[in-house]
Amino acid sequence: MKLILFKLIAKLNKLLLPSLSKRRVDLTKITIIEKAVLGWKLYITKKVINQ
Repeated sequence: MKLILFKLIAKLNKLLLPSLSKRRVDLTKITIIEKAVLGWKLYITKKVINQ
């Protein structure tokens, strides 16, 4: 059940949240909101991979 939920969230993240790598954003100069988005994406990705 958890795995399905995290996979669904990961797909929604890919569709809805901006991609920082496609915009070639320098990670040392990102805003707090961009850091939060990046952290959230990494957290969900880690949960999907470890399940």
